[in-house]
Amino acid sequence: MQAPAAQRYHAAMRLRRSLPCVLAAIALLAAIAVDAGARPPVVQAPGPLGFDLQEVDPYERCAARARNAPLAGFNEAEAWRARGGGDPARHCAALALLHGGEPGLAAEALEALDRDMRLRPAALRAQVLAQAARAWQAAGEAGHALDAIARAVALRPADMDLRIDRAELLAEAGRLWEAVDELDAVLERNPASALALAMRAAARRRLDAPELARDDVAHALAADPRLAEAWLESGILNRQAGRLDAARRDWLQVLVLDADGPAGDAARAQIEALETGAAAPR
Repeated sequence: MQAPAAQRYHAAMRLRRSLPCVLAAIALLAAIAVDAGARPPVVQAPGPLGFDLQEVDPYERCAARARNAPLAGFNEAEAWRARGGGDPARHCAALALLHGGEPGLAAEALEALDRDMRLRPAALRAQVLAQAARAWQAAGEAGHALDAIARAVALRPADMDLRIDRAELLAEAGRLWEAVDELDAVLERNPASALALAMRAAARRRLDAPELARDDVAHALAADPRLAEAWLESGILNRQAGRLDAARRDWLQVLVLDADGPAGDAARAQIEALETGAAAPR
């Protein structure tokens, strides 16, 4: 029970993008298509990210197939690639591998895509490398994940989302002081980043600095009272301080905010441990 609960907690602390992953992928591949010299867009209302939807449709269709039927999606992506689909087709094939339970192969495909994109804009390469890092993470390859995200940050050092990603991967690898340093850099640029504050609180707690962790949680909740991860961390700190009723209230708040998400799963694991007397997940 303990290991899965810990995994759920780490999943709960992962970066929440402001847009669904599919839209981020569509934005990336639409930009690649435009950069590669796709046909001039037809005059029409722009898509949700400002790209011509007519340019995005082939990738969007392939990506949907990759998510819902990975083997068929992979075959479709490879056929599209053979017809000249280029980088978008390769990215779709990697997506199919990831959804098909082959994150290591997906990560290798994304790394290869990055190498072949060396003349493309740094922002595009950084996104591909960040996706490779997440795939390596899913494959349990922490060293490869950290290498990929470090190269992404080197390409875009001012991208705070990438710095948060790197902090998470460092913390998951047990390199807590480095994670704190990375989050300090984020918070220097954006002191009100609730997610960075919640993540730094978790790292500081694990470094046996509960007072600093509580201060971070208080600032995180002031910045975003609806951040489930901050309430989750508040509950863990209250449990460690012996304030069990307050801990339970915090975790119930997580269930209100994120009942079906990873933070909700982690909160349920904490409540279950509290009620059964089992060892609490970290």
